[in-house]
Amino acid sequence: MQLQERTLAMGRPERHRIVPIVVMVVLALLVGWWLGARTKPTPIIPEPPPMTFEQASIQLKSSSEAFAAVAKVATPSVVNISAATIIPGRRSPLFDDPLFRYFFGDEDIPFREPERVVRSLGSGVIVSRDGLILTNNHVIAGASRISVTLADGRRFSDVQVVGTDPATDLALLRIRANNLPAIKWGDSRALEVGEWVLAIGNPYGLSQTVTAGIVSAKGRRDVGISVYEDFIQTDAAINPGNSGGALVNIRGELVGINTAILSQSGGNVGIGFAIPSAEARRVMELLLREGKVSRGWLGIIPARVEEGTVQGVIVANLFRNSPADLAGLDIDDIILECNGKRVTSPGELKNMIAAMPAGTEVTLLVQRGTERGRVRLRVADHPTDRFGRPVPGI
Repeated sequence: MQLQERTLAMGRPERHRIVPIVVMVVLALLVGWWLGARTKPTPIIPEPPPMTFEQASIQLKSSSEAFAAVAKVATPSVVNISAATIIPGRRSPLFDDPLFRYFFGDEDIPFREPERVVRSLGSGVIVSRDGLILTNNHVIAGASRISVTLADGRRFSDVQVVGTDPATDLALLRIRANNLPAIKWGDSRALEVGEWVLAIGNPYGLSQTVTAGIVSAKGRRDVGISVYEDFIQTDAAINPGNSGGALVNIRGELVGINTAILSQSGGNVGIGFAIPSAEARRVMELLLREGKVSRGWLGIIPARVEEGTVQGVIVANLFRNSPADLAGLDIDDIILECNGKRVTSPGELKNMIAAMPAGTEVTLLVQRGTERGRVRLRVADHPTDRFGRPVPGI
């Protein structure tokens, strides 16, 4: 019995030693499994094989067919506009001499220069099935005769000028025709920089010319082309004769009216400007409804703030008895906000005020010296000079 007891007493430590070892092995296995699950190697995705010539051809063909489809939809809506301006012949300067008139009389017809006819070519866009055509004002300004040639070759000489807006360089014409291929309006505000666009027009009289490019920039102001500017910039080729033509998106919708280029040579260098369709449509509707475009006016001559961290528009000068003058604005005041929206340039403020009808109340945040305050006033209708042009300023 003593021997058994001794044997049992000696066997207990061996059992206690085995149990921790087993537990440690199990824990090690669990830790190894957990670490293995966390550090599972990321599968290597093989690079796609290089595109074959056939695959590249199919992709290019698809893009080519897309451009062709857009052109097929939009080109019938773009017209050729020819404008002729008759310049009367001048009287000979000899008739300024009293002695000459004494011998030859006052009849100057034999000595008068013959009249001259100056012709210009441009483009236009059919915007309604019953004959409304939108174009640039500079295409038809001062014209004695205007003719429109459609894409199908029909020519119209009895063209009515519905209205013009020199401030945005837009004009609305009408021809006597029905069931015309009117273009579909697009939303220029939804355009993204980098988006594909097509320019359609008649450069140098070459009818139905289509060029492709992208939207290079939006909201181009202070370019010096027109009084009110908010241009779409594109690198689609635009040349003389494209003025008034269509800028369309990849759905064939009108997103702009091609207007001008920035070039020292007179030819395309990849910097073209188009009036956004949102503004063109607004002007068109006003011309149809009222025969003119009325715009808001504060009565200030603006300048850009060039100092420090302050962003705004400085009042460089004031028109006497204008809304700004009557509201207490002064020279060197800085306009920081208009109706709660930050103002960063004269062009931006000009467009904001111009969009307001006369009588609209506006609140300006103004800085004078180190103090800031809000000024409330009502905008007036933008006055014009004796030639019908808007007076300078905002």
